[in-house]
Amino acid sequence: MTAHFKEDRDFACSLDQEDRLAPFIDRFYKLPGIIYMDGNSLGLLSKDSEKSLLRMIEEWKELGINGWMNAEIPWFTYSEKLAALQAPLMGALSEEVMVSSSTTINLHSLVRSFFKPAGNRRKILMDGLNFPSDIYAVKAILMDSDLDPEQNLLLAPSTDGRFLDENDLIGCMDESVSIALFPSVLYRSGQLLDISKLTQAAHERGILVGFDCSHSAGAVPHSFDDDDVDFAFWCNYKYMNNGPGGTASLFINRRHLPMNPSLAGWWGYAKERQFDMNLEFKPSESAGAFQTGTPHLLSTAPLEGSLALYKEAGIDRLRRKSLRLTDYLIFLLDTLLPEAESGFHVGSPREQARRGGHVALEHTEALRINEALKSRGILPDFRFPNVIRLAPVPLYTSFTEVWDTVHHLKEIIESGEYRNYSKKRGDVA
Repeated sequence: MTAHFKEDRDFACSLDQEDRLAPFIDRFYKLPGIIYMDGNSLGLLSKDSEKSLLRMIEEWKELGINGWMNAEIPWFTYSEKLAALQAPLMGALSEEVMVSSSTTINLHSLVRSFFKPAGNRRKILMDGLNFPSDIYAVKAILMDSDLDPEQNLLLAPSTDGRFLDENDLIGCMDESVSIALFPSVLYRSGQLLDISKLTQAAHERGILVGFDCSHSAGAVPHSFDDDDVDFAFWCNYKYMNNGPGGTASLFINRRHLPMNPSLAGWWGYAKERQFDMNLEFKPSESAGAFQTGTPHLLSTAPLEGSLALYKEAGIDRLRRKSLRLTDYLIFLLDTLLPEAESGFHVGSPREQARRGGHVALEHTEALRINEALKSRGILPDFRFPNVIRLAPVPLYTSFTEVWDTVHHLKEIIESGEYRNYSKKRGDVA
């Protein structure tokens, strides 16, 4: 991984000069004076997304209600149009994907629809490193099913608090499990799970399996159909750059369609008959059945511009650059901030096939180091109690910015500058 890298800044500049994706950086609004390393929490605004949002605002202004059918992309089928553009990034057919609602609402809708406790199969399998929101939602689903979460939610443990072993997860797949639900990428360590292996093992044991792809959508190419995943969901405001609170997406394998959603609403009705206003619900034969209310168009429009960028850049090329950026970041950390001297530990997988789009950097003083970085114009992400997440996003991060980030870290440690900051964590970290 490291043999082809050098530690001087000129080498970083040479990598930028050779980078064929570098022109995309100018398509984004970079924060003045800031090196942005938090795209795994909120992606930056692209000029393409701004354009699609402003166009929709103009359509609202000029067309009013006629925008539903007469806009450049009619609002009535806008979500379906964007789903068709996003489906190739997920290795899915257009009818299997829908841009709709929020991540947690989509989780509720999907799990409630697929979870059919019967006989011995009354449990949901997750993992102890999962994002808390997913755990909260599944516990609520179990309680609404008159099942005790303490008895019917299985949390597969991690042996080291960083990573999950797929074999351990598979070992928990017994005859009591109805559904398994895992993250595609662990939000703290950035570990990329083997979706194909887990799906195959689940199906061999009669278990349905779904994935929260919030930390992989737009960063990692997916192959949901080839892997035969049952369902998935993800947010679009991280690597997909759809803006704060932007509309989320979901996937349902065509094997399960058509399907009645547990959270039914009029926008999930068969499109050609939606305005019949029939009191008998007739779901769309596509994943569109899992839409509920009228789509949040102004929270969706930026995704149109972002998806155009992805089509132009290509998800495979973006993945290659992402891996090169994170490889380079790990090389610089190992070379300039060795653990024995700095106290830093790279808490992400070093193998490319096991790593998502960010690198987790562990340190006992991570909170104060994170604050020192922000004071120096580096915007990272802190996760309690000891993780700094650095996400060099291939669409808008340069190799030189990676080099500068690590050198700021080196100066902060060597000078003890972090000691000037409080150990008290803010309400939002």
